Amino acid sequence: MQKPTHNKLASESSPYLLQHAHNPVNWYPWNDEALALAKQQNKLIIISIGYAACHWCHVMESESFEDQDVAEVMNTHYLSIKVDREERPDIDQVYMGALQLMTGQGGWPLNVVALPDGRPIWGGTYFRKEQWISALEQVQELYQKNRLKLLEYATRLEQGLKTLDTIIPNQNEPEFDIGFIANAIKTWSVQFDHQQGGTKGAPKFMMPNNYQFLLRFAYQTNDNSLMDYVNLTLEKMAFGGINDAIGGGFARYAIDDRWHVPHFEKMLYDNALMASLYADAYSATKRPLYKETLESILDFVKNELSGTEGNFYASLDADSLNEIGKMQEGAYYVWQKESLKSILKTNGFELFSDYYNINETGHWEHGNYVLIRSEADSSFIKKHDISIKTLDEQKKTWKQALLQARNKRKKPRLDDKNLASWNALMAKGFLDAYRVLKKSEYLDIAKKNAAFILKAFLQEDGSLMHSYKNGKSTINGYLEDYATAIDLFSTLYEQTLEQQWLITARNLANYTLDHFFDERSGMFFFTSDTDTPLITRPIEYRDNVMASSNSIMAKNLFRLAHFFDNAHYLNVSIRMLNNVKSESTDYASGFSNWLDLMLNFSEPFYQIVITGQAALEKITELNQVYIPNKVLSGSKTLENLPILANKLVADKTMIYVCQNKTCKMPTEHTEKAIEQLNIRT
Repeated sequence: MQKPTHNKLASESSPYLLQHAHNPVNWYPWNDEALALAKQQNKLIIISIGYAACHWCHVMESESFEDQDVAEVMNTHYLSIKVDREERPDIDQVYMGALQLMTGQGGWPLNVVALPDGRPIWGGTYFRKEQWISALEQVQELYQKNRLKLLEYATRLEQGLKTLDTIIPNQNEPEFDIGFIANAIKTWSVQFDHQQGGTKGAPKFMMPNNYQFLLRFAYQTNDNSLMDYVNLTLEKMAFGGINDAIGGGFARYAIDDRWHVPHFEKMLYDNALMASLYADAYSATKRPLYKETLESILDFVKNELSGTEGNFYASLDADSLNEIGKMQEGAYYVWQKESLKSILKTNGFELFSDYYNINETGHWEHGNYVLIRSEADSSFIKKHDISIKTLDEQKKTWKQALLQARNKRKKPRLDDKNLASWNALMAKGFLDAYRVLKKSEYLDIAKKNAAFILKAFLQEDGSLMHSYKNGKSTINGYLEDYATAIDLFSTLYEQTLEQQWLITARNLANYTLDHFFDERSGMFFFTSDTDTPLITRPIEYRDNVMASSNSIMAKNLFRLAHFFDNAHYLNVSIRMLNNVKSESTDYASGFSNWLDLMLNFSEPFYQIVITGQAALEKITELNQVYIPNKVLSGSKTLENLPILANKLVADKTMIYVCQNKTCKMPTEHTEKAIEQLNIRT
């Protein structure tokens, strides 16, 4: 069988799909043509889902999809479709749900066989060549000899899929209280790892939403034990090999239980969420480690994932070419001891070796070391009888020398597509960093990206697109795109008082209510009613590494209700939260963003309104205190927002602290306003 010069993926823009464009497998992208052809030819469909930075996706491509024998089986008996899960999270959700129903497991690459109508009948993740061929031949034989059995199974599985994310509306009166949240955390806490942070066992995922919520709860309730656990987790993650000590930025997860050896791909969304987490943590604790970690994340994104339009790219690959020209996971990031000695021979290798554990602690495999820290700088300088200034200078020297050496290596491949949701998350990360560090550069980056989102993704009818590359936006936006953009724009308003951002947030919220909202359940579908239907229309409501699109929307509506005095927004938010209440008590780690919203109803929540010429200066002063239970609004001049009505005083800058539409005595002094909030300072 002759290898074709290209298949149907050659005209796609996704780097992941283009990686497979010269496979001998006759791949199709997911489109109406491919689905219609499968029905016309009555062929089973292989739906293979992955992403550009995925190590095991590359391995399976090398072993199977580039192999002529495999291609012959796939091309003869199947119609094969390749899907970039980051471009089509809706397809990924459907078939990942099917795989979990079939096997109880999930992951990528995700490989599913479906009937010609798209209904799944069999699946798995990574397969070696012989396993893959054998499985495909068996499924094809069953399709030829016992088709009725497969049709019956597909029907049962389809019914299971449609009930997977079914929301049964909670008819009980909404009741949210701090005791409920505390009990949910108590049940959750049996999973806490009090030695290494995070949850017990391996692998360890960072789950930034979880720790943002736990940080807030511990802070607002003076729970010192919980705060100690959160700080332990944040410290261990920052110390670990999962945090690139040389170039900055976090990898997706650690394969061990001490955050040491990462799965080396670096994703934009992880670093966006980790930036917001460490910004809040620094705001609450003022620990220098958190500031250092936050700045290193943002330096990485500026240096490695930023485009010229104010845009942010999707990811860096886990694999890169090693010294002998073979693709190897982590090749760009790991170090050999002798190489480190040579690079740092005049720059304090012995001190470096102790700081980053070039010993049994830091050794991974095959003589490779992944840099990991074991102690705080305050402890390290005492042990070595040096000043913190000396250590800081030494760390800069080490990083410069190792960056120079590492830049001579072949860099991991860049996935240079732009996703609306991930861009919004990253701009929010820069905005959160601006809030706590007062660096105007971070605000400029956030504003430039917000403008990019409007230019690249916003359509004339008020809708958003999902993906953008080479000057072209594609794929109708998902709920996550709207939810994260609304969050970004409303937060940008809070920091700039530029009202157009808030109006844009409201307009996008109204669009989601028109095209995504499900009146029956009171929740939002993941896909718009303008999309071509899949075999099921999922409702994504459980929080994961990224908070669920429904929980972000519920928070958005809560906040917009305060800005615009809109009872409908508030009622929808309450209804959504009430719907997930019962499930959240037993599985709090999957509902942390919902529980964070519940805190807004269970504890005092404030509207802070600032009017007058010095309004932005007062916001900067307020930002130096961790106040998670508030919305900020204001104006230098007369504006027509309901929340600003009758609050402008001539020649004065006034701060109003309000709760439940009742304001305390206005003050010109930030310190007095903070006192009125009854928070720790």
